[in-house]
Amino acid sequence: MADATPGAQSSNRNVMIVLSYLWLLALVPLLTEKDDKEVQWHAKHGLVLMIAEVFIWIVISIVLGSIPLIGCIGLLFTPLLMLGELVLHVMCIVKGINGQRLIVPGISDFANKL
Repeated sequence: MADATPGAQSSNRNVMIVLSYLWLLALVPLLTEKDDKEVQWHAKHGLVLMIAEVFIWIVISIVLGSIPLIGCIGLLFTPLLMLGELVLHVMCIVKGINGQRLIVPGISDFANKL
């Protein structure tokens, strides 16, 4: 968990950080707050997180749909996965509003390269 980097701070930073973790709404801070490096980081992080979640759900859907026995058992665990995603997003929002960053291995590294 790294601290925030200094830079030009947006007057509505907290709203933009919340939007950063609401799937496609992350495009709003990414496109409007170009001078605020922290908002840009959270927006990129939120978009990469969204893409990773979509990829995971596609893979899970293919696996659950192609193998009936695993599909039935897997359906029991999908609510837990959804809850885990929600908790991750809330943790990212809370950390961001408090001026910190939640580093998610792999996701954050890729977002830093953008």
